[in-house]
Parts: sequence; structure tokens; C-alpha cells
Amino acid sequence: MIKSIFVFLFCSITIYATAQTPADRQAILKVLETQRLAWNKGDLETFMQGYIKSDSLLFVGSSGPTYGWQQTLANYKKTYQGAAGMGQLTFGIKKVDFLNKDVAFVLGSWHLKRDKDEPKGYFTLLFKKLKGEWKIFVDHSS
Repeated sequence: MIKSIFVFLFCSITIYATAQTPADRQAILKVLETQRLAWNKGDLETFMQGYIKSDSLLFVGSSGPTYGWQQTLANYKKTYQGAAGMGQLTFGIKKVDFLNKDVAFVLGSWHLKRDKDEPKGYFTLLFKKLKGEWKIFVDHSS
């Protein structure tokens, strides 16, 4: 009897810990849409609001890992200069999985349409819910 109660409680706690709500998924998608719209307006400061504003932010791109919100912003400014460099961004969200109630994994594609080229690739993101808001704390884009 005690074993049955223990199993029931363990399963209940596990289900609660990994449960996500449709509102959480929508909040994450809203962060990404806000970023896309900001990018397409040339507004990197607003785009960066989707990231955790911390030295612990990890961005991994073609040149390797970068730590910190400020350094990530500086790299974006250096790499994507002006409207011609930024182009028009679109995302293709492939998957949103919740690893626990406060951490989510997102897999997607990105595509930039610019006058002279159309770079594209994929990204994996880890989101963390902090003070009720979903923020990216790891971004691996290729």
C-alpha cells in the first residue's frame, strides 16, 4: 500500500514538473515573433530583449561561443550592419519541447532575404522562465 502511494506521488510530481501550458508555448513563440519584427525594423536593442540580459548568456555561432548579453549585441552590430546587412528575417519553428516547467528547447530555421544574398540556417535555443517571462539563455545558430 505504501509503495503504491509512493509511486502515485512520484508520477504526480513528475507530471507536474514537466507540464507546460499552451500559454507558455505561446509566450515563447511571441518572444520569437517580437525578435523577428524588431530585426526587420533594424532594431537590434529590441531584438536582444528576447535574451537573458546576463553575462551567462551563451551564443554559439560560426565563430564559436560568445558569453554575455552585451558581447552578443556587439557581435550582431558588427556582423549585420544597417538595413542592407540585416535584410528581412523569417523563422520556421520546427519544435518546442518543455524540458521542465521553467526550461524549454526550441528548434527552428532562419532565413535572411537581402539584396545580394539569402543566408539561411538552423538554430537551437534554450529558454528559461524567469520572473514569469521566457528568455533565451542559450542560442546555437548555424
